[in-house]
Amino acid sequence: MNPALLLIDVQKGIDETSHWGGNRNNPEAEENIQKLLSHWRMKKFPVLIVQHCSVDTRSPFFPGKIGNNFMSFIVPQQHERVFEKSTANAFIGTFLHQHLAKEKITSLVIAGFVTNNSVEATARNAGDFGFKTTVVSDACACFDKVGLDGTVYPSALMHSISLANLKDEYAAISSTIDILKAY
Repeated sequence: MNPALLLIDVQKGIDETSHWGGNRNNPEAEENIQKLLSHWRMKKFPVLIVQHCSVDTRSPFFPGKIGNNFMSFIVPQQHERVFEKSTANAFIGTFLHQHLAKEKITSLVIAGFVTNNSVEATARNAGDFGFKTTVVSDACACFDKVGLDGTVYPSALMHSISLANLKDEYAAISSTIDILKAY
């Protein structure tokens, strides 16, 4: 079975950088996500799209807000499944796991937002469930994070640490170009 492309929270609200902590890394993430999506569609590989529907009315991802909408290049096709979630983990409160089992999908390629939140949470769970999981490092991004003592941890550092947390134990880490060559 071909790997499924799992796109996480590729929504307009990600552009509200101040909500997320400011100073986003990987400005090329959207371009790389588009490349992956075009490739998967051309190959007719499975595409799964996760939409965060926050229960927090202050969130750009709150249903009814423009930020809850997918970015303009994410237009789900008829055969592509959309999973709405309200937590960081795309497996919680959705039928994602059941869908993967039903379709006999055993391999996931993950891209989207935010690396140290929904991407990491979902990739960890996918790894725990035994899926062959790959996170596309340059097709994800995150934001600065303020620590308990007020220290600002730069987005690039947060991104690297999150990927290091996943590497080898839960997921392989790859680049867009390497994924496109592999599939």
